[in-house]
Amino acid sequence: MLYALICDDKPGALDIRKATREAHLDYARTTGVVTQAGPLLDAGGEMAGSLVILDVPDLAAAEAWAANDPYAAAGLFASVAIRPWKKVIG
Repeated sequence: MLYALICDDKPGALDIRKATREAHLDYARTTGVVTQAGPLLDAGGEMAGSLVILDVPDLAAAEAWAANDPYAAAGLFASVAIRPWKKVIG
């Protein structure tokens, strides 16, 4: 099942994001469950959050993936929403 993770960074946390970006990208690649992903941008075009689409069996697996993300471990996010998602186009 597909789940969308919609994550908003804490204000002023761009340095945390940049410092942990490679570990996050490696985690996304090696877990094998990320189907699409990319940063959300603020009005100035800077990275300010994440949108990650996971293909996992259930909500518990999506929550576990999110909890083990290096960004989460670094305390980057102010909020994380995990929602079932249905692909229609693309």
